[in-house]
Amino acid sequence: MLSPLADRIRPTTIDDIVGQRHLFGKGCYLRRIIEGGNIPNMIFYGPPGVGKTTAANIIAESTGMKLHRLNGTSAGIADIKDVIADTRTLDGANGVLLYLDEIQYLNKKQQQSLLEYIEDGSITLIASTTENPYFYVYNAILSRSAVFEFKAVTAQDIVPACKRAFDILSKESGTEIRADDEVLMYIANGCGGDVRKAVSVCELCFYGAEKQDGTAVITLEEAKAFTQRSNMHYDRDGDQHYDILSGLQKSIRGSDENAALHYAARLIEAGDIISLSRRLLVIASEDIGLAYPLAVPIVKACVDSAMQLGLPEARIPLAEAVILLATAPKSNSAYMAIAAALDDVRNRDCGTFPRCIQNKHYDGEDSDKSGQNYLYPHDFPMHYVRQQYLPDAIKDRVYYHFGDNKTEQAAFAYRQAVLEKTGNKLPPKP
Repeated sequence: MLSPLADRIRPTTIDDIVGQRHLFGKGCYLRRIIEGGNIPNMIFYGPPGVGKTTAANIIAESTGMKLHRLNGTSAGIADIKDVIADTRTLDGANGVLLYLDEIQYLNKKQQQSLLEYIEDGSITLIASTTENPYFYVYNAILSRSAVFEFKAVTAQDIVPACKRAFDILSKESGTEIRADDEVLMYIANGCGGDVRKAVSVCELCFYGAEKQDGTAVITLEEAKAFTQRSNMHYDRDGDQHYDILSGLQKSIRGSDENAALHYAARLIEAGDIISLSRRLLVIASEDIGLAYPLAVPIVKACVDSAMQLGLPEARIPLAEAVILLATAPKSNSAYMAIAAALDDVRNRDCGTFPRCIQNKHYDGEDSDKSGQNYLYPHDFPMHYVRQQYLPDAIKDRVYYHFGDNKTEQAAFAYRQAVLEKTGNKLPPKP
């Protein structure tokens, strides 16, 4: 039984690896390490199908060390003990190289069991993970390893891999394969930077192709059918989930409604309207804020409609909310104000409340200062009277600064008018 095509065409040299020029290009740091032969502990981090396992295999085969391969999804303490035991045999005299795929699935105790042997050099670790290693890999292992990020492969780099896949299938089957450039580019674009997935799509297209006079013709319709939604690369618990939400918020903050709609569409296509709705509610207050306060109730109404409608109709009010926020005036004045106030509460001794605002109406017979002395603003012209509200220790603190948008400037002008008519000093204009 043949192994999957993606395994049969796996590169055997550094120069054959698709993409990752920032790591394996001439003169690049990782390439120099490999060619130098002194292999440190390394962690390869990046999305699936971009060459992490291939690179680890090439490095492992070039070291001359006893090689062990483990996968974090199935490895247990017993498997790790077998690797450790080899460090005390003749086979392991030159050192043991452990290639550990999906290291994030090992628990802390399992990772810790390797630490002593990594530290004394009897085991060299090459680990790979699709998750951010700084969140999922034990810190002591991270501190003893070099971390290299593998990036999604561009469509232009995937096209040669697709051609190679069809060439190998043609030689193995004795069948001519015809796939035009449009088909190859569609497969390359549709697999989200995942070379393995693109090669697998090529294999499926070949087996499902109609044979004409001994030639397998790969049509664009077949490529679309087998590629399906494979370019989504979406995991609600993974880094990309947070990257998409970050891209959405930064696009709205930057008033780019087209980019914002793109990231919203990725969340909608993945069926994750809850994360999209929550982030839109945050953006309405954090980034639009007092420049257009009505954004909050409008976005809330759009979110409520989306939740009641469900997909596919939910996409319409959510798109309305995205466009409204992206095209609205922006202000983060409320966000900055509460951040400054929280910083004082957390990091300063703010003192006690001013006597005039305490919830106390009887001072006792022995009080040196009787009476609350609170001035009720509604008893004064324009419903304003100057008095101290902040504690003595921070009585002159200013947290909020009026933004330069129309709404906040109107509020600032009203404040100025009140202070002028009540004979108080005006604050500096922002």
